[in-house]
Amino acid sequence: MHAYLAEFVGTALLILLGNGVVANVVLPRTKGHASGWIVISFGWAMAVFVAVWCTAAASGAHLNPAVTIGLTVAGKFAADLAAPYIIAQLAGAIVGAILVYVFYRDHYPLSDDPSAKLATFATGPAIRRASSNLFSEAVGTFVLVFAVLLATDPVILIANEATKVFEPGNMKVGLGALGALPVGLLVLAIGLSLGGTTGYAINPARDLGPRLAHAMLPIPGKGDSDWSYAWIPVTGPVIGALMAAGAFAGAQMLEAAAKV
Repeated sequence: MHAYLAEFVGTALLILLGNGVVANVVLPRTKGHASGWIVISFGWAMAVFVAVWCTAAASGAHLNPAVTIGLTVAGKFAADLAAPYIIAQLAGAIVGAILVYVFYRDHYPLSDDPSAKLATFATGPAIRRASSNLFSEAVGTFVLVFAVLLATDPVILIANEATKVFEPGNMKVGLGALGALPVGLLVLAIGLSLGGTTGYAINPARDLGPRLAHAMLPIPGKGDSDWSYAWIPVTGPVIGALMAAGAFAGAQMLEAAAKV
């Protein structure tokens, strides 16, 4: 699969499963109705896991403009590929959101709550205060991107015969689909611990793409798309990604200085 296509497909899968669990919880007469935040957080974590394992080999499975920006600024991703990746991610997010609507189309007319319908597409704050909401999105994304930057591949440890201490060997371990599990657990941790204030978009495409779909789709009784808030889940993650890249660069400099 071409890298750009992988980013498109992976992000569409991410939104289909991630926003799908939100729809399952908040829309009326679903089997998962009112099952709560734990189900949403776990569902989003599994959405990330599935999307990453399907596309990691082809594109690195960024699936998130904030991740692409963070890796680019940190020097771990080619700058000329960043814009096409972000475009593919945004397009995939729009398609994924449309698929969620088609899948749950019989349940939308049964709800008279426009905010619940919007929640199946985009995030919104529990308490609307721009500075706090922006801070929440920046911190959540910082944790995501900084952890991704610090992630290392598993290696086989070899015992040093002289010191009896296990040291990393030069053989990496291929974990296949299980290699996507750490990032899924990372998103689960962010959702459970830091998601209660804004719904943890931590991904500009994840929020903007579905919000555009919400504005375009003929959803009965949908209300507005809350564009006055929309800049926060786009700007906050970008700020968090830049902070993570800066912190990573600082950590590398300290490590290099310590070896001198």
